[in-house]
Amino acid sequence: MPESTDIRRKRLLFRSNHRGMREIDVLVGGFARRHLDDLDDQQVIRFEALLEESDHDLFNWITGKKALPEGLDHDLIKLIIKFKNEPYQP
Repeated sequence: MPESTDIRRKRLLFRSNHRGMREIDVLVGGFARRHLDDLDDQQVIRFEALLEESDHDLFNWITGKKALPEGLDHDLIKLIIKFKNEPYQP
């Protein structure tokens, strides 16, 4: 039986906040808390794929320390990078 959209998003939110590297928990988890419910189905799929990447790679890509691989240079990672650059709002 396919996972419901609500359960899938809750699972992604949990995974986003419990990565292991605190900086990624803050960046990716903060993004998920603020924007996960607004993502369309394709963006959710891309978000799931991003969560499969290593914390160090994600951190380096999001902070611009390393160039994005060609396959990951898409709208979702750009939204996360934009989120990183926004002023903090609890």
